[in-house]
Amino acid sequence: MSKVLVVAAHPDDEVLGIGGIVLKHTAAGDEVRSVIFCEGESLRYHGDVGQSTAIEEAAAVLGVSHVYRLQYPDQKLDTYTLTELITPLEKISEEFKPDIIYCQSACDANRDHKILFEAANIAFRPLDPWIREFYTFYTASSTEWGVPRNFVPDTWVDISEVLDRKIEAFENYHSEVREYPHPRSSEALRHQAHFWGNQCSMDAAEVLMTVRRTFR
Repeated sequence: MSKVLVVAAHPDDEVLGIGGIVLKHTAAGDEVRSVIFCEGESLRYHGDVGQSTAIEEAAAVLGVSHVYRLQYPDQKLDTYTLTELITPLEKISEEFKPDIIYCQSACDANRDHKILFEAANIAFRPLDPWIREFYTFYTASSTEWGVPRNFVPDTWVDISEVLDRKIEAFENYHSEVREYPHPRSSEALRHQAHFWGNQCSMDAAEVLMTVRRTFR
């Protein structure tokens, strides 16, 4: 059994980028926990739009055993020192001792995503002997808008059998679902999965970019 940690800036990022891979991990008996850094409501919605409930409902669909909700203010990670962001990640790593880390990409358009990766890259450094693999993932409606376009996937994971359940998990985030053809619509997420999968003769896939892999 592997211990997997998903690190996301905002509610729904963990499903958009890696929901299918998480479903494959949990189906295989791996323990998956997720970190949601920001509360995701204060800036765009100025109040409660049900994110707390959506986080738990999406986690239940994915089979995530525990969600660390850190409740940093939305779109304000740049107001904290890097140490203030690294410290909670180090504590979670020391407690959970994950084998595999998935985090958002420094190539994204969203500033919170960039800063989160910078913190994670230090918090999950190779000094921790339990971490074997560290990847970044592609987040719809953020990674494709990043400039320069430096996200270059090197790992394709077949999610053909779990794509419907990924969409089911995403649709729990009622405030985040957009109308097609927005990239954060259910139908567009299906197209994206087929686009990535067809590159490697799969029906549907999610893609990763390797930060490091350690062989001991």
